[in-house]
Formats: sequence, C-alpha cells, structure tokens
Amino acid sequence: MRLFFFLLCLLFGSAAAATEQKTELLQPPASLEQWYKPAAKRQIWLHNMFKLRREIQAIEEYAELEDQARLEKWTGRFLEHYRKIGDMVPEWKDELDHQWAGRLAEAASSGDFNAAARATRKLGRSCQGCHDDYRAVVAVLYRSPDFSQQTIDTGGEGKQKYKKYMETLTRYLNRMKIAVEDQRTDAALDAFGKLDAGIGHIARDCVSCHKQPEIGQNYLNNDLRASLQKLETAIKAGDQREAGMTLGEVAVTACARCHGTHRMLYDLKQELK
Repeated sequence: MRLFFFLLCLLFGSAAAATEQKTELLQPPASLEQWYKPAAKRQIWLHNMFKLRREIQAIEEYAELEDQARLEKWTGRFLEHYRKIGDMVPEWKDELDHQWAGRLAEAASSGDFNAAARATRKLGRSCQGCHDDYRAVVAVLYRSPDFSQQTIDTGGEGKQKYKKYMETLTRYLNRMKIAVEDQRTDAALDAFGKLDAGIGHIARDCVSCHKQPEIGQNYLNNDLRASLQKLETAIKAGDQREAGMTLGEVAVTACARCHGTHRMLYDLKQELK
C-alpha cells in the first residue's frame, strides 16, 4: 500500500513538474495611480473602498433586520461611492453593474428586503471579481516601497542609491567571511567596521520612509547590537567557528528579515512596471 501511494505521488508530481504553468497578471488602468501616494496626499481610493465595504455590510444587516429607513440611508451612501469608482477611474466605468445597483435602489425604496439582499450579493460578487483580477497587483505597484530613486546618506561617502549601497554591504559581508576563513584578521576587522557602519546608516535612514523614529531603533535593536559585538570579538580572537555562526545571525537579523518585507515586494514591483 505504501508503495502504491509513493508511485501515485511520483506520477502526479512528475506530471505537475512537466506541465508549464503560466499566470497572467492584469495591469490596472494608468489613471488609478493618481489616487495613491505619492501622487495623492491622501489615500482617496482606499478610503472609498473602505466605505463601500462598510456600506455593503450595513445594507446586509438592515435588510435582515427589515429596517427600511436605515436600509435606504446606507444604500444611498453605497450608490454614491459605487458610482464614484467610474468617476475616479474612467476605464472602469463600464465595468460597474449599473443594473443591479438600480435594483438595489428600487428594493431599498420599496422596502423589499429580500430583493435588497439579493442585489447586494450580486454587487458583492462583481466587486470580488475585480479584486481577484487587480488587488494583488495594485498593492505591489502602489502600496509597496520603491527604492529605485531612494538614496541613503553614508556619511563621508555622501549619498548613494540604495541598490548600489546594498551591493557594497554584501561585498563587505562576503569579504569578512573570506578573510576570517583565510585568517586575515586585519582585513576581516576592516570589512566588519564598514558593515557595522553601513547597518547604522540604514537604521538612521528608516525615518526617510517610516515617520516613527522607533522604527530605526527596532531595526538596530539590542539583539543585533549584541550579535555585532559578539562577531567582532570572535574575529579578534581568531575563532572561525564562532565568527561564522555569528555572521549568520547578523545576516538574518540585519539583512534577511528586512528583505522579506521590502526587497521581495520591490523586486516584484520592478518586474510589473
């Protein structure tokens, strides 16, 4: 029996691997960008979406409670913000389901609670279809960081583009690893000092995007400081094993965790542009 299941897994696994799967990502209309920061001072589009979600819930609940006055109130708000989608993004005007929006208005005004609930479900499916097509791509394009023009103050070396500076820090890290293995203590300490300074520059630069000063402190936290101190001590002592292990800790804490939040989205954003 175990052999049978193993063969099934092998068969279907091979078939899946042999089948090339392609996913097509739809690009949103260019006019949508104007409603997101930095083009807009406020997140106008998002606020409109939040209002629509809240209004749909209110309509559903008051239809169930058979409260016509409040049903009409929230239906009016919903229709106003629903139609606003077409005003803000003209390319999507024809995608709006005006027929079911009209039926919702009629149901609310006549007190037909079942019809109002049905119209709301239909409109909700229409909204979900658009979200399925665009929401993930829009989040990457307009709600993720863009480091392509971002610079970082590196002290004596002046301002540098983020990508170039990250490549430089990677070289320092690898230079340190190589020098430790080859017992070139002075070279390893020199690379460590430059990497340590670079981590400090990044921590101070966090506030260029994040407006809370504590963000930089959270990055260069006590754990990272302790790991850096331990790494320097291990290099000076010529302890290759300890230096290698601690360097791994620093790479995860100072590099990988931040990359998991920022770099993956930035790289994907560059591919979508």
